[in-house]
Formats: sequence, C-alpha cells, structure tokens
Amino acid sequence: MAKEQISDYEQQRQANIAERDALIKQLALDAASAAFQPKPVGRPPANGNKTNKKKTVVKRVKEEVLPRRTSSRLAGLTADSEVAKRKAEDEYEAVQQAARVKRQRVSGNLDLTDIVVAGKGWDKSENYLVDVFSRGAKPYERTFGDSEVKETSDKELRALREKMSGLELYEGFEPNRIKITPERIYSLGFHPEPSKALIFAGDKMGNLGIFDASQTTNPAPKTEPIKAEDLDHEDPEFDDDDLPTPAITSFHLHTRTIAAFQFSPLNASHLYTASYDSSLRLLDLTKSTSTEVYGPSDSEADEPLSGIEVDPLSPHVLYFSRLDGFVGRHDTRSPAASATDVYQLSEKKIGGFSIHPQYPHFLATASLDRFMRVWDLRKMQGKGDARAPVCVGEHLSRLSVSHAAFNAVGQVATASYDDTVKIHSFEGMGSWKAGHTVDEAAMEPSATVRHNNQTGRWVTILRAQWQAQPSDSVQRFCIGNMNRFVDIYTAKGEQLAQLGGDGITAVPAVTQFHPTNDWVAGGTASGKLCLWM
Repeated sequence: MAKEQISDYEQQRQANIAERDALIKQLALDAASAAFQPKPVGRPPANGNKTNKKKTVVKRVKEEVLPRRTSSRLAGLTADSEVAKRKAEDEYEAVQQAARVKRQRVSGNLDLTDIVVAGKGWDKSENYLVDVFSRGAKPYERTFGDSEVKETSDKELRALREKMSGLELYEGFEPNRIKITPERIYSLGFHPEPSKALIFAGDKMGNLGIFDASQTTNPAPKTEPIKAEDLDHEDPEFDDDDLPTPAITSFHLHTRTIAAFQFSPLNASHLYTASYDSSLRLLDLTKSTSTEVYGPSDSEADEPLSGIEVDPLSPHVLYFSRLDGFVGRHDTRSPAASATDVYQLSEKKIGGFSIHPQYPHFLATASLDRFMRVWDLRKMQGKGDARAPVCVGEHLSRLSVSHAAFNAVGQVATASYDDTVKIHSFEGMGSWKAGHTVDEAAMEPSATVRHNNQTGRWVTILRAQWQAQPSDSVQRFCIGNMNRFVDIYTAKGEQLAQLGGDGITAVPAVTQFHPTNDWVAGGTASGKLCLWM
C-alpha cells in the first residue's frame, strides 16, 4: 500500500507539538541542574545601607524563639556567621532575663514615693489614707466617755458634758423594735411641741413615718417596760411577735426618697417635704391632707430635690436645692410658674443647704465640687439663665462637702468626706450691705473636728445638725458616728457626749435635735429609730 500523503496543515501541527515537547524537556533539565548549584550571593547596596542586614538579624531572633531545623546546604543558603548567631543568642537571653526579673517578687521594703505609677505624686505629709483606716468603723468602740468627762478641768464645760452624757436611751421599746419607716431613713426630725416627743422620718421610697414616744407598752404585772432579754428565747413557744410592738403611723407621700422636711414656723401642723420625685408637698396634720405646692411644669422632668428651708420671716416662701446644682425660691401664695426663681449655684450636686435663721437673705450651700459657699440673695448678677445671687465667699475642702447648716447665731457647720467637721464663724453679718464679700481668710473655719465620715454605699451620708434654740444658749450640734453612736459637739469643736446603748444594731447616721429640749434622735439604714431623752 502506498504511503498516504500528509497535508500541509497536518505537517505544521505535528511540528508544533514536537517543538513544545522539546521546550518542556529543556525546562525540566534546567530546573534539575539549578537545585544542585549554589545560589549566587547578591551584591550589597552601593550606598552601604545596612538596614536589610539588621532586619535579617531580628528575623533570626524570632526564629530562635520558635526554632525550626532546616538544612542550609540543601536550601542553597549561605550559613550565618558564628558572630551573628552569638549576638542573637545574647539578645534573646537578655530579654528573657529582664522578663524573669520583672516577674520576681520583691522581698524588701517599698517606699510609696518610689513606686507611684500615675497620678499626683505621693506626699507623706498629706497621707489621707491614715485617717480612713485608722478611723474606720469599729462597732461599739467608744472614743469619748466617762473618763474624758471626769478629766475636764473647765467647770462649765464639765457640767455641760455631764448633762449631755446623761441622756439615756429611750426605754419604752428597744431600738430594733422601733421600725419607724419600711426602708432606709434619709430625713429625720422632731415636732416642735416641747411636751411630747413626736418623731418624723422620711425614707428611701417616699414613706413618712411618725412615732409617738409618749406611748407605753401593753399593760403587764411589771412596772417596767418589757424588754427582749426578759423573755425566754429558748421557750419552744416563743415567737418574735411576743415582743411589744410600738404604734407607728406611716404615709406614702412621695414616689421617691424624702430627702428633707421642715415644719412651718407659722403653723406647727404644717409639714413641708422635699423629694427626689422633683416635688414639694405640704402635709396638713390637722386636715389630714397632703398637697403638692411645687413641681416642674413638665410632669416628666427629672429634677430631684435634696433640701428644703422655710423662710422664718416669710413662711409662705420656700427655698429648695436640687441635685443638679440649682437652688430655687418658691412663693406658695401663687401657683404660677412665675412664682419660682431658680439659680445655678454649682456645676455639680448640691448635697445640702440652709438659710440664716435671723437674716434669711444669706444662704449657705455644700456641693460635690468640694466648696462651701455663702450667698447674698439681696443682690443679683448676670442675666437670663446666668442670673444668680452674689457669692459672699467660698471655702475649698480636700474632698466633697455633704452639708452646710446655719445655727441661730450665724455659724455654719459642714461635714466633708475628708473626715472633718468644720465650723465657720461669721461676725457682724447683720451689718453687711447687699453685695458684701469676704476674702479667703474670713472663710477659714474657726474650729475643725476630726471625724470619720466614710459612710460607704449602705449608710446615709452623715450631716451635722444644730439644735435650733438651745435652752442654755450654748450652740451645739449632733452627728452620727460610724461606731454606732451619736456624737455631740459645741460650736468650738468640743465634744460633749457620745450617745449609745444596748440594742443599737446599725449606724444611727441620720440625726436631729429637738428644737428646744435636750432630746436626740438617730435613724438607721434599716428604718429603725434610736432616741435619747
């Protein structure tokens, strides 16, 4: 058979296939031969820059942390020099040694001045921690007692100390049985009636409790009141309900905390209350009604009130403070919004304020910005929202100031979180003209008392409360003690008494004097009442 003729197209296709196969074989041979030849070393950069070499060293150090065995010969790489290896090993060892030293405990003594990390430098002379821990709460440990009274050399002071230390805990009922409010007490006070001890208390949930201390226990063969220790607690039939229970009246006046209240100087049956629910209410004890006398025009506005004062010369005028730093003046004779003036006296919370009993145009405020300020309402400055009374003077404390209270002679007592109670004395306030100001020296306290004011979260803030009209004209105030007592001091900072007793199971943080009688009440976070008479 004759050989078939191949077309030109077929000849060209076979030639292309052969050429492709030959190229593939040649590439394979080149790749195989390259694997057995050393890789040529590149020339260093002309400018002598050694940055790449340093990066290579760093990279080798990282490989040493997580080593991987490779063959430089098979990879066609030039082996690193011994000098580079030693350098990398030394750097790695130095890093590891520094980490070990950082984790190692320190056995010697440390000076806080040398180990301050951040914040203000440490100054031993201003060590505020000493007072916090050395004066921490130590339940039932007295810091003032009979020995201090006996060692008093001043006859008048000793007689006053004996008088105030002689106050006895109310015996009608034990304190843990007098639950005057369902929740934590925030405000406390006596009715001004001198013949009967009638105590009012406002709590966290807006309840107002009333306790009449003239009541007696249920009739019994014993001539003395029944106490808990007189009952047989081991008796299987014993029940807490067997203990006498006082008669207490409670009203739910507000929807939130009753921060403060005050009786009208014109009518003792009128009680004004201020609450965190942004309202002021008038409780008429005679008519048995409670009426709102002030509230924001917007019912949804949240403007919690922290204090209330009734003008002693114009009882229809009420002053109030807010937690947002404002103080207001409201005329109860007019329900219109124009009857209320509001001034911003602090950029932060105003915890408490009071007006001068004789010159109510003077007002003292205590705020979270650490200032106690005195204002003159007779002269205003600024316009629009910036309109405010003239600041007579201010005093700066190291930490926030909780409350500022005027007494009958114009002295101001403050309690601060720097563990101090300060008394500021201002002479001749009645002669001050409108807009009168004083310098920093005049605002310095005339007396300072070291006092543990670290209440924490679960105890109501401690406040110094003056007796409005002491019968002997000796100005004095009471304040709760974290060791479960109530302390009494004079305006000179002299301690008169430390009231305590059996059955007090919590800190009587909220305290108050009767306006004229030497009666003292204290309220606890559990709603219990302590009374000394």
